[in-house]
This record gives sequence, C-alpha cells and structure tokens, in this order.
Amino acid sequence: MALFALLVAILVERLRLLPNAWQFDVLLSRYHQSLMHEQQKSSLLKVTAAVILPAVIVYLLLWLAAGIFWGALSVALWVAIAVLCFSHNNQRQAFKSYIQAACRGDSQACFHYARQLEPGQDLESVNEHELGKKVGQSVAWVNYRYYGAIALFLILLGPVGAVLYCTVRFYSEQNRTNYVNLPLVDTLLFVLDWLPSRVFAFGYVLSGHFRQGISAWLSLAFNPKSATRDIIANVAVAAETLPEASSAPVCLQSTIALLQLSKRNFILLITVLSLMTIFGVVN
Repeated sequence: MALFALLVAILVERLRLLPNAWQFDVLLSRYHQSLMHEQQKSSLLKVTAAVILPAVIVYLLLWLAAGIFWGALSVALWVAIAVLCFSHNNQRQAFKSYIQAACRGDSQACFHYARQLEPGQDLESVNEHELGKKVGQSVAWVNYRYYGAIALFLILLGPVGAVLYCTVRFYSEQNRTNYVNLPLVDTLLFVLDWLPSRVFAFGYVLSGHFRQGISAWLSLAFNPKSATRDIIANVAVAAETLPEASSAPVCLQSTIALLQLSKRNFILLITVLSLMTIFGVVN
C-alpha cells in the first residue's frame, strides 16, 4: 500500500494535478489561523495540541475506514493523504523561475528566486559564481525536506507519520519565516529528522561517488548534534563531482549536477521500497 500511494502521489505532484487551494501548506495555514491568533502568545500546550491534532484525525479516519469496501476506502485514504503531503507547487515554481532567470542572465532575479526556494538561507555573502553551488545544495535539501523525509515516514509510519512530519515542518517554517517563537516545534523537528536525514544522506553516498561521500557521511552522521541541513547538503556535495563554472552570469552546471544526484537518490529510495514490498518487509 505504501508503494502504491507513493507512486500515485509522485505522479500527481509531477503533473501538478492538485490545485493550489488544496496544497498541504495552504490547508495547514487555514488550520493554523482558525486555531491560533497571531497576536496571542502560544503556550506549549496549545502548540502541542495544534501539532498532534492533524495526525490524530488521520489515525481516526484510517481506523474508521478499516475493512470498509474490502479495504478500498483505506487505500483511498492512503493515496489522498500521500498526494496532499507531496504537494509543493511553491518550491517547484521557485526552482523553475530560478532556472529561467539564469538562462536569460538575470542575476538579481536568480538571487530572488533562490531565497524563495529556501527561505531563511543567507545569501548575502554569496557571489554570482558561487550561487549555482548554493542553489544545488538547496535543491538537495528541498528534495529531502519535501519529498525524501515524507516518503520515509510514509513507508515506516504510514499516513499518520507523514502528516505529523509535515505539520511539525510547517510550524517550524512559521518560526523561521514569520519570526514567531512557537515552543517545541524546532526541537521536535530535529528529533524527527535525526534518523531519516542520515538514511537519506546515505542514499547520496550510494547514488554518487562512494569514497568521497562516505567520508563526509561518517564525519557528520555519528555526531548527534549535526544539523540536518549540514548532513544533507555537505554529503550531497561530497558525493557528486561538480563541473567547472562556465562564463555565464549565473552558472547552472553545479545546480543541475546536484539535481541529477537528488533524482538518482529518490529513484534508489523507490527501488528499495519496491524490493521491501516484494519480500513482504513493507505491507
């Protein structure tokens, strides 16, 4: 079921069949606004309830749907929740706009869309020649944060785990982009990311140059305090040979190389999941 839901979700996301109004973060924004008021200071209890409630609702829906229509309703819920969790039009549009700006040589627009791709990333000290590599690292990070981590939680913990992760990620982004101080969420996201980030980063090792990649992975993975983004971005850069920068105002070679590595890594994840499904490890 996990494999089927994941494949359908990837297809829907690639074809952009889900309208913007039904994107997961849009729905969470409405949920957040109905539950909390920006003027009020959010207590730990209220934030905890806000984070857990969507996952609890999904658990209850799956429990109520179990066995109805010979399991067809449960499959439909798995697919629907996976599609919602994988819907990220904003990130796809920001990356597409960045590529278009780089192709027409618009450096200022490239910096603008690079910030949209990964809000909060400091690009003040980055020049045009280094921007391609920085965006490549952002691509590897976004590929983990919005696709790889969700896939791993869907495989291991089902829709409940995927919704919990997406909810915690949403509130952590609220902290960063809106400069609020919601308690618990950043710590909880670090805990949720601890193992999946190391597993996904090891996929970069297997998908790229093993010797360089494993050295970077070992230096970071066994440090319990390593930042999640550092593990993903640094291992990705180490596992891929980056081409020499071209004479273009903003070089895309490094960005494309790390994008291809991210695609290979996700294909590896799907392949492993398929084998686990065949051998009955994953139901």
